[in-house]
Amino acid sequence: MQNYEESVSFLGTWGPFQKRVFFLLCFTIVPCGYNLLSVIFLLAIPPHYCHIPAYSNLSQEWIQASIPVQQVAGQTERSSCSRYELDLVRNLSALGTRPTLDLVHNLSAQGSSPEVLVSSLKQEGCKDGWIYSTEYYQSTVVSEFNLVCSDQWKQPLTSLVYFLGGLFGCFVSGQISDRIGRKPVLFGAITIISVFSSAVAFAPSWPVFIMLFFVLGMGQITSFIVAFVLGSEILIGSTRVLFSSLCLPCTYVFSMMLLPGTAHLVRSWRYLSLIMAVPGLACIPLWWLVPESPRWLVSRDRLQEAELLLRSAALENRVEAPHVIFFNVTKATNQKGQSVSFLDLLRTPNIRHITLMLWLMWFSLSVSYFGLSFNMSGLYGNPFLNYFLVTAVELPAYATSWLTVRSLPRRRSYISLILLGALAVLLIQIPLHSHPTLTLCLVLLGKFGILAGFGVLYTLTGELSPTVIRNTAMSSCAMSSRVGSSVSPYLMQLAVFCQFLPWIIVGSLSLLSVLLCVFLPETFKKPLPDTMQQMALTQRFRWPWASTPAPKDSEKSAKDQTMASEIICATHL
Repeated sequence: MQNYEESVSFLGTWGPFQKRVFFLLCFTIVPCGYNLLSVIFLLAIPPHYCHIPAYSNLSQEWIQASIPVQQVAGQTERSSCSRYELDLVRNLSALGTRPTLDLVHNLSAQGSSPEVLVSSLKQEGCKDGWIYSTEYYQSTVVSEFNLVCSDQWKQPLTSLVYFLGGLFGCFVSGQISDRIGRKPVLFGAITIISVFSSAVAFAPSWPVFIMLFFVLGMGQITSFIVAFVLGSEILIGSTRVLFSSLCLPCTYVFSMMLLPGTAHLVRSWRYLSLIMAVPGLACIPLWWLVPESPRWLVSRDRLQEAELLLRSAALENRVEAPHVIFFNVTKATNQKGQSVSFLDLLRTPNIRHITLMLWLMWFSLSVSYFGLSFNMSGLYGNPFLNYFLVTAVELPAYATSWLTVRSLPRRRSYISLILLGALAVLLIQIPLHSHPTLTLCLVLLGKFGILAGFGVLYTLTGELSPTVIRNTAMSSCAMSSRVGSSVSPYLMQLAVFCQFLPWIIVGSLSLLSVLLCVFLPETFKKPLPDTMQQMALTQRFRWPWASTPAPKDSEKSAKDQTMASEIICATHL
């Protein structure tokens, strides 16, 4: 099993079999990306103000003046959560008085109606509900269930529940995938996305909605993680690098970019939820075209199934398979046939140190990424165009990630990109509010650096994790990421204490991940580990660009892992 990639090298790297797996797995990502930040449109808060019932019999002047006026960000806006006491306003209107904003009460010399200073009147809440603007949305979850004013806390809580669903899904799906296979979990997650996207459209109340939304979040991140692992294990060489670092993320981004256009055409959140189920339904027939991971089959001591799959792939690629594909694997497979669990990630000191560092890095970048995304979605202007542009900036980030992963060491690439993003975020404090264009450029640059670094981190995590527990390791990191994304909706509210505090936290967490990366082992041009014993050792503090001789106590372990100098490396072009 140490020579798995050498054993399957007869298939080549870009035959019909690899092309089929490559493009079909990219297509299975569309439902996941399409649903990622659906909370932005389903939970959008339209401009609103208190409803004045028609039976109030107010004059037109008093109807206009019954809503208090306030200053928001230097602009005059009608209050969203209060109105002047309706009974008092009704009595004043019946007496023939006129509302005024002047500071002086006066009576006209001609005996016209007396004027009343409206700012001196008592205010009350919106007892008769709200009127919502339909400029951009016909209806949202917020407008239908009135998640505003005293119930405004329910709106970010709903986003939190969605991301907590993803956290729970990562915890469960990773272990299930390492036990029963990648393919069943992948299509199970896609089915969950389709079923529960449809189900939320019929939610009669907010409590029912958040329960269904929780399950939808479970399927969303699970499908991406499993597709990433499945492709990384089936594809080898440069094809794997192209798949995991460029094509899969770019397909993910393109599917995200479809959502603003759909939301622009379908302004009702219930119809939008139904449409979000369509990509998943289209992916379900792919069950008969996407194969199971042969690498996982071998790791579970199911050699006959793995050989049958690879011989079928050889026929598809029109190459001749060797008489015996896997030999000298009995000892390895016996070790890997044993059950592994989430706790194995913390069993030995070396594995525990690597796991904890990866968890902190994923958490830090997730807080930074989603914090920037939620903040940028609040830009002035058309929300559909804003979200499209915010998503589009991810394409050059993933392209940069792919270029660096192709030919540069993982740690050096990660540190350089994250430092760029962290520096841009920390500099936002200088032009904040005074130069909006410069601020926007720094935010985009920060998101570019953080997201490009995130792409490198995906590859690094997959290459550090052994086959027997790779999906569990990736899912545990995604769990840590979902903890960060759950915190992010509340991050910008820290600006109440200090307007620079959210940006300082984002930049500081990015710098923390850079520091942790220094201690991780390098995986560039090294084969993927298959057993827990083959995991690389953590590093002492040393700059990534400094040459580091192999420790004496690890030379034997490294020799056992490679077995031959001719082995085909996991990420070598």
